[in-house]
Amino acid sequence: MSAGEGAKSFVDAIGKKEMGFAVKNSVFLPFHLEMISIWIGKEMSLLAVPELMVDFCNTPDIGIREGKSYTNLVFRKWKNFQHELGHQKGHIIILAAEKGADLFDRQNLHYIRISFRDDRKELEFELIDNPFDL
Repeated sequence: MSAGEGAKSFVDAIGKKEMGFAVKNSVFLPFHLEMISIWIGKEMSLLAVPELMVDFCNTPDIGIREGKSYTNLVFRKWKNFQHELGHQKGHIIILAAEKGADLFDRQNLHYIRISFRDDRKELEFELIDNPFDL
């Protein structure tokens, strides 16, 4: 599996422990990807249900911008990720494939967990097997 022409691989970036960053309701990922779905969830709460987003076409909920080496996601319903999800209070999970990969081959699909370890702007990434077993 290889990233599309000019795209930066998320498997490579995560393997190298590259960091992203957040500014208020905006996250910057140091890679490119083909997104299938996104969950935003809070940790340690039996009442909290993760918010699932699957419609990325002209939606008022999320803005997507892709630069030469990054992807920027702006979550318009949220105000401040460091405050709301920092100190391990929550995470973002993206189901994605590498840019240009065959979406219909399940081996190309990966879950990416984006963690807000504290209230700093830095983001950590990890590939996980099951988003429901965290």
